[in-house]
Amino acid sequence: MVSTGELKKGITIEFEGQPCSIIEWQHVKIGRGGAIVRLKLRNLRTGSIVDRTCDAGDKFRRLVLDRSTVTYQYQEEEQYHFMDVSTFEDIVLSEKQLGNAKDYLIDNLELDIVRYNDEPISVELPEKLVLRVTYTEPGYKGDTATGGTKPATTETGLVVYVPLFVTTDDLIRVNTTSGAYVERV
Repeated sequence: MVSTGELKKGITIEFEGQPCSIIEWQHVKIGRGGAIVRLKLRNLRTGSIVDRTCDAGDKFRRLVLDRSTVTYQYQEEEQYHFMDVSTFEDIVLSEKQLGNAKDYLIDNLELDIVRYNDEPISVELPEKLVLRVTYTEPGYKGDTATGGTKPATTETGLVVYVPLFVTTDDLIRVNTTSGAYVERV
């Protein structure tokens, strides 16, 4: 069990019978009343995000999730197919279960799949990923007084703001947590 004082971003707990990951939390002390904790949670089964308030001192069951390495294979409508590298099992996740991770999936990408009670519920991407720029406008020196940025579309369809020197067919490293440009490779 974990109490509200021990909650942190990224911890997985059981909330209202569902596995949830903490996105944000805030401890609030109200004038004469008791303290409360505001939580922003992502339901790992459905992908939905909810805001909840609970009393300070409430306890939650901390969940231990199983992880295994998989390879992304292909997409079929709104279903994404992965192959477990140790058992060669075909694992299917919905677009909703993947959330923003679908914007970073390239063929044969190795990543971790997260399971709760042997049910696949989400994937964990590497912190940074190399993507190819498929389209970007030319950047002209003199467009800005300081270093400027421009939108660039990657091979997955993700739009990232990059420096003016990045051109079409360049390889760039992208932070998968924030979606921000890191460097040209």
